[in-house]
Amino acid sequence: MPVEQALAALEALADPAKAADMAAYHKSTRRFYGVSVPQIDDLTDQWRAGCTLEDRLALAAALWAADIHETRIAAAKLLTQARIRPDDEGAWVLIQSWLPDFDGWAIADHAMIAGQKRLVWQPDRIATVEGWTQSPQMWTRRAAMVITLPFAKKNNPKPEETAIRERVLGWAASYATDPDWFIQKSVAWWLRDLSKHDAARVRLWLEEHGAKLKNFARKEAAKYL
Repeated sequence: MPVEQALAALEALADPAKAADMAAYHKSTRRFYGVSVPQIDDLTDQWRAGCTLEDRLALAAALWAADIHETRIAAAKLLTQARIRPDDEGAWVLIQSWLPDFDGWAIADHAMIAGQKRLVWQPDRIATVEGWTQSPQMWTRRAAMVITLPFAKKNNPKPEETAIRERVLGWAASYATDPDWFIQKSVAWWLRDLSKHDAARVRLWLEEHGAKLKNFARKEAAKYL
């Protein structure tokens, strides 16, 4: 599918009043069409079904480059799939290329949901994600927590998944003194989700590092304890 056709399909659903509200909510100067996520889901489901993998990667790259709120959401949605056959390396590389462009939580989180699928499919990619924790860009550091959330949500993790949990909890400890609200929130989010599956581990983490967190993050992390 040519990117022009995809752009036209999104623009056909545009709602100028909703677009203005969305821009104000996200505090963004990026262009908005005012298209809802379920509407984007419907479109990307159709596009994905009609594209080869090579075409889908090209379309996702072009939609991201268009730099409109909904086109970037759509780009991520095109790659949000549990298994990409025959090889998902191209999708993984493309998702990583988007990291420097993150400038808000909504687009970043949709991109990282796509990234979660790639990481769960190939857990050894965690070594690459660990490098993100040292990035000077806050959104990339935060992305390391968001992309690893599936490992916080497992009821019966395998040994290698437990090892990833512990690795991420180490990152969380290093983030505990970070003053940025979004970093604090990402740590709280990870711990809150883990507490539903391993409350004892979260209690131990909070005993060791909780005092370093900001109050709101500490309370959020302990919400279900």
